[in-house]
Amino acid sequence: MPYYLSDSIYPKWATLIQTINFPNGEKEKNFTKQQEAARKDVERAFGILQACWAIIKQPCRLWDKEELNFIMKACIIMHNMIVEDERDSSFENDFNYDQLNMPDTNLASGSSSDFHFFLQRYQAICNQHKHSELKKDLIEHQLKLHESRLLKKQNMGVVDGSDESCDGDSAA
Repeated sequence: MPYYLSDSIYPKWATLIQTINFPNGEKEKNFTKQQEAARKDVERAFGILQACWAIIKQPCRLWDKEELNFIMKACIIMHNMIVEDERDSSFENDFNYDQLNMPDTNLASGSSSDFHFFLQRYQAICNQHKHSELKKDLIEHQLKLHESRLLKKQNMGVVDGSDESCDGDSAA
């Protein structure tokens, strides 16, 4: 089951992994550092897309999954095109995207068996036991990655033992 990184205001569902507010021990501290770094990157990127494209600001729970996929890809591609174009020109963009009319979208529809399947998935997502298992597994996995990076640094001759670049940034 896929999961999302979140903060503590969200429920303890199997698909939402919150930051550990008061981490105990090296495992939890390492997990918290990595999880917060990744969550901040995603929030920044999504905030940029929301600022540019009004359609992303709207609720989407009943939209068709494939249509949402196309919308997100289109917004990301258009954002990248704008960034690339702005490198070559310095025009000012005064367009107010909030004034755009929202396009009609297809709502997901189906039979009562589809709704029954939806309810089963919803109950699985809300399972707090699965949430705890996933969080424990992620903490262990993150610790193994952290230890692997430290070992690699030691083999490369880094002697101070600090691991400042664990969040993916390179100190080159």
